[in-house]
Amino acid sequence: MKESIKTVLVTGNQGYIGCVLTPELARRGYTVVGFDTEYFDSHCQLEPFDPRVTKQIRKDMRDIEASDFEGVDAVIHLAGLSNDPLGELAPEMTHQINYLGTMRVAEMAKKAGVRRFIYASSQSMYGVADVTKEVEEDNSEKNPVTAYAKTKWQAECDLNNLAGPDFLPTHFRPSTVFGASPRLRCDIVYNNLVACAFTTGTIEIKSDGTPWRPIVHIKDVCQAFISGLTAEREVLNKQAFNIGVKNGNYTVRQIAEAAQQAVPGSGLVFTGEHGPDSRTYRVCFDKILSRLGDHYKPAWDLPKGGVELVEFFTRVGLTEADFRGDKVIRLARLKTLMQAGKLDDNLRWRA
Repeated sequence: MKESIKTVLVTGNQGYIGCVLTPELARRGYTVVGFDTEYFDSHCQLEPFDPRVTKQIRKDMRDIEASDFEGVDAVIHLAGLSNDPLGELAPEMTHQINYLGTMRVAEMAKKAGVRRFIYASSQSMYGVADVTKEVEEDNSEKNPVTAYAKTKWQAECDLNNLAGPDFLPTHFRPSTVFGASPRLRCDIVYNNLVACAFTTGTIEIKSDGTPWRPIVHIKDVCQAFISGLTAEREVLNKQAFNIGVKNGNYTVRQIAEAAQQAVPGSGLVFTGEHGPDSRTYRVCFDKILSRLGDHYKPAWDLPKGGVELVEFFTRVGLTEADFRGDKVIRLARLKTLMQAGKLDDNLRWRA
């Protein structure tokens, strides 16, 4: 008998991906509960949106309780410090939030009877890889070098230890995400380059442009997470999937050239002052495209996403001050909140 998933709790539902994912879940007929500490609140919102949640819980995930999962069938766990620079802000806090917080969410969810746990992991766990071959989920070496990457890999391993007949963990490792969102991030590569071209007229690349980056559109990422709700249990249980598209690996130069094409008349300069970037890897997406092919059908590429971003920037009137400020740079936002005394050294809200 096919498992019925009706109510989904999304942690981090008010963030960059969450505010695109939750309306899509609701559109597909799911009842959605939001759970978010609201670091990136209305200050980071560039345009209005309806989150389409039936209930919103404002709480730090380190304090989550089993009672927060009442009536919930599945969890999509997005919440966490969201990239390497943000993770290096406070490595110990990264461990507390991304690892210990994630394990608490999963343990409380299992205690409450939640049946599926979909974890937003990361490809950063591959570290510096041999670019002559594409890294894949199960047999490629894991070489996490940052606090953020280490917590993602450690959480995957220990979430699998919670698996059982009534609790199914699945891990999705997105490529670097791009695309429009009401709570946009410009601290990720393609969004950053298109926004730079749009607001300043010039893209400046400080490396030599040779490193490889896999990237994927936000709506394709949301579709992948939703496949964790719809695919058969035996396909998902304790499995990891790289999220991306066929031929979805690009050099930084190729990404920059696509951004330049998205903003006609913009300039492109490679200064090379930082030399070659050691962070380079190419990723294999065969597993998700084959095993989840009935559920995950990506539809976006760089040119299409570039057009969407420019239309979005035009609609919201994105300025250079926005582009360089704490509305769209997550590390800058946390520093603003800490400097204002609103967050303590443990990244908890002050009373």
